[in-house]
Amino acid sequence: MAGSNALAGVFSALAKAAIAIAATSLCVLVLVLAWQVIGRYALNDSPGWTEPVALILMSVAALFGAAVAVRRESHFNFPTFVESAPAPLRVGFKALARLIALAFGAALAFYGGYLMLDSWDIPMAGAPAPEGLSYIGVCLGGALIALFALERLVAGDPEKEH
Repeated sequence: MAGSNALAGVFSALAKAAIAIAATSLCVLVLVLAWQVIGRYALNDSPGWTEPVALILMSVAALFGAAVAVRRESHFNFPTFVESAPAPLRVGFKALARLIALAFGAALAFYGGYLMLDSWDIPMAGAPAPEGLSYIGVCLGGALIALFALERLVAGDPEKEH
C-alpha cells in the first residue's frame, strides 16, 4: 500500500509538472505571437523564427494538457456511454476507454519520436534549431498520455484532484 501511495505521488508530481510546462508554453506562445504581430505590423519586418517556435509551443501545450486530462479521465473518455450502460458493463467500458488512450498515446510517442529523430539533422526553416524539435510535444505528450492511461488502467479511478 505504501508503494502504491508513493507511485501515486510520483504520478501526481508528474501531472503537476506537465501542467506547469503546458501553462508556461501557452504564456510564451502569447509572447512569441505578440512579437510576430509587432514585427509584422509595427516594424514591417516579421521575424522568421516566430512561426516554427509557436508551433512547437502549441503542440507542447496541447499534448501535455491532453495527458493531464487523460489522467483526470476527462479526455479519451465516453461519459454518456459509460453512465448509460448497465452497472456491470461500466467497469469494462472504462477499461476500454483507458486502453484506447494508452494505444493512442503509445502511437503518438512512437511515431513522434521517430519523426523527431529522423529530422533532427535537418535545420528548421526560419529558426536556428533542428527540425526534429517540432515533434518533441508529440513524442513526450504521447508518452505522458500512455503513461497516465496505464496508471488509470492499473490503479482504477482517478484520485480527487482540484
